[in-house]
Amino acid sequence: MRMYDLIEKKKHGGILTRQELHEMIQGFVTGEIPDYQMSAMLMAIYFKGMEGEEIINLTLEMAASGDIVDLSEIQGIKVDKHSTGGVGDKTTLVIGPLVASLGVKVAKMSGRGLGHTGGTIDKMESIPGLMTAIPKERFFEIVNETGIAVIGQSGNMVPADKKLYALRDVTATVDSIPLIASSIMSKKLAAGSDGIVLDVKTGSGAFMKTLEDSIALAKEMVTIGTGAGRRCCALITDMDVPLGSAIGNSLEVIEAIETLKGQGPDDLTEVCLQLAAHMLYIAGIGDVDKCYLMAEDALKDGRGLATLAAMVKAQGGDETYILNPDKFPKAEYSCTVIAPEEGFITHIDTESCGIASMLLGAGRSRKEDKIDYSAGIHLYKKYGNKVKKGEVLAELYASRKDQLEAASKKLLSAYTIGNEAPTDKKLIYACVTKDMVRDVTTKFQ
Repeated sequence: MRMYDLIEKKKHGGILTRQELHEMIQGFVTGEIPDYQMSAMLMAIYFKGMEGEEIINLTLEMAASGDIVDLSEIQGIKVDKHSTGGVGDKTTLVIGPLVASLGVKVAKMSGRGLGHTGGTIDKMESIPGLMTAIPKERFFEIVNETGIAVIGQSGNMVPADKKLYALRDVTATVDSIPLIASSIMSKKLAAGSDGIVLDVKTGSGAFMKTLEDSIALAKEMVTIGTGAGRRCCALITDMDVPLGSAIGNSLEVIEAIETLKGQGPDDLTEVCLQLAAHMLYIAGIGDVDKCYLMAEDALKDGRGLATLAAMVKAQGGDETYILNPDKFPKAEYSCTVIAPEEGFITHIDTESCGIASMLLGAGRSRKEDKIDYSAGIHLYKKYGNKVKKGEVLAELYASRKDQLEAASKKLLSAYTIGNEAPTDKKLIYACVTKDMVRDVTTKFQ
């Protein structure tokens, strides 16, 4: 096989076979296929696309390029959740404990934040002592003991994706649905869970800005998951508005704790209950409506919160911070962002909110950047709210005073205030399964 011939084949819209994809991925990982030829292939895929079975085969070959986690030492059904990324998205810290408290194991590997999107591992590491780099044997023990453990991605998992993403990032081929889907699902398949629920974000703070593109990506990923023998579904959730009120690492942990106490923001609570319900459904616990009620009960009676505290303790963290979140350190400096006029908030540019948080030190523009766990934003006014001139829209927190001005300007620019109340916005647009796209009825819209 010559890489030249494969590029020529895909350039004309041909379908690559499993054997061709195997040799291509293996050759690229070992260095036999140079970057410039793989870059040409990525561009050919970008313009010509890939067929269903072809994408499944690419994903399987990428997953097989490194270590595949064997979770058989963990008792029971294991279900994973993956979010395509957003602002204020602390759902893992809520739904993981909820689902685990109801008997479904969650053995999760999560990532760090980069750019305007946050990362679960960064949020967890704001808890003193908590370790996210844990030996495999201890990881399994914790899941068996508490029902859940969340650790950082490590080892030699999916090296093909690391190399491919680095090329996509510099060759303008990131926004290709087959390449996005295979990138995400290769990591999920390598992580070893029996079932996968995908949280595909849509809107100004999401990677996929339109509902049409978000559904297309969800369909592709669900097709890959089911084609690889996993139970899989996806929820299309709104990221045109930040989720919840808190943006920033320890601030989001605190909000997750409040949500597990039944005192969280309505939008965050509803998204978490729907995701948890679908994880339980995928695990075979019951239909979605029954599973929703079970998750709601686990939230109301404190089982989810107790499970989060147990997981934190097992991973070396100080669980008293979960039981008493006032212990989290506060940022030294703060300021408020004021409404410049009276009216209704008709739009919030969610990506700008994430960038403002990053300017405060809560995020990183490069992987090696350090983050400030106490920095972030609390939103007091969101989409649809009526505001008076001079009313507080948000409060910003930072450890350096000189970080506040630029972040305040960026956050204020995210708000659009109009004279008329905007139309209601959906919180969850659809559930995508291998057979259909269906509406999701939520208690909060």
